[in-house]
Amino acid sequence: MPFLLRFLLSLPTVLLAMSVAQGHYTMLLPETPSAKKGVPVTLIYQWGHPFEHQLFDAPPPARLAVFSPDGKEQDLTAALEKVKVVATGDKGVNAYRLRFTPEQRGDYTFVLSTPPMWMEEDKEFVQDNVQVVLHVQAQRSWDINTGQRFKLVPITRPYGLQAGTVFQAQVQAPPLAAIAGPAGPTWPLRPLAWSLVEVERYNIQPPERLPPDEQITRTCKSDPNGVVTCSLPEAGWWAITAQRPGPARVRDGKRYQTRERATLWVFVDKNPTAGPSQ
Repeated sequence: MPFLLRFLLSLPTVLLAMSVAQGHYTMLLPETPSAKKGVPVTLIYQWGHPFEHQLFDAPPPARLAVFSPDGKEQDLTAALEKVKVVATGDKGVNAYRLRFTPEQRGDYTFVLSTPPMWMEEDKEFVQDNVQVVLHVQAQRSWDINTGQRFKLVPITRPYGLQAGTVFQAQVQAPPLAAIAGPAGPTWPLRPLAWSLVEVERYNIQPPERLPPDEQITRTCKSDPNGVVTCSLPEAGWWAITAQRPGPARVRDGKRYQTRERATLWVFVDKNPTAGPSQ
C-alpha cells in the first residue's frame, strides 16, 4: 500500500491521539495588547500550562520575526534576552524577553517558531508557530500574510474584543501530500478542514481552584473551509491552537510522531461599563 494512502487511513487515529495528549503551550505575550507609536513595549516568551500558570524552562526559539503594518519583515531573534520568571512555588524558570519600539501606526504581527521539542510523557515531538498582534493606534494589517507553512489567519480582528465575543480564524496549511514528501515553499497553502483546535485562557497567576480538564482546554474543529469558530467568554489572553501531524523524527534509533501546532494569541478586553444615554 502506498505510503500516502496508509497515512490518510491512519489520520483519524493520529488526530484522536492528539486530542487526549496533555501538552504544553508556547506563550508569546505583549505586556499590553495596544501601544503607541514611539513608546517601547515588552514581550515575553514562556513555556508551560497557560491556565494553571504552571511554567517550565522555555527552549531557545528557532526564530522570532515581526511584520510591520507596511508588510516589511524584521528578524528579532538576536534581540531576545534570556531572563528568569517566577513559576510555581517561587521557582525561577527560563524565559525570553523582547523590548520593541513600534515606529508606525498600525498592527504589528510577531511570529515565533520553536525547534522540534521532545515531550517525554507523550512520546512525541511538538513544533510550534505562534503569532500575536500588537495594535498601534491604527487598525490596519492585522490579517497580514506572514508566510508561515501552517498558521491561523484571523477573520475576526484579534483585538478590541469584549467578553463573550465569537471569534473566527482560518486554518491554512500545505496539502497532506507535503507530509509524505519534501515540503518546500512551492507547496501552496489551502484551508485545512477538520483540524483539531484547542482554546485555552492564560491566567497571570495560578488559580486557587482548578476546574475539570475539559473546562481548562476547550476543543473544537475547523469546518470544511478551514474556519474555526469559538467563543471567548472572559477578559484576558486566549490561545487558539490548531494542530496537524507532521513528519516523523528519529530519537534513540526510533521514529516518533511530530505534532505541528499553529497558535494565535488573542486579547479580550474587560467589558466597558455603559454610561447614561444622552
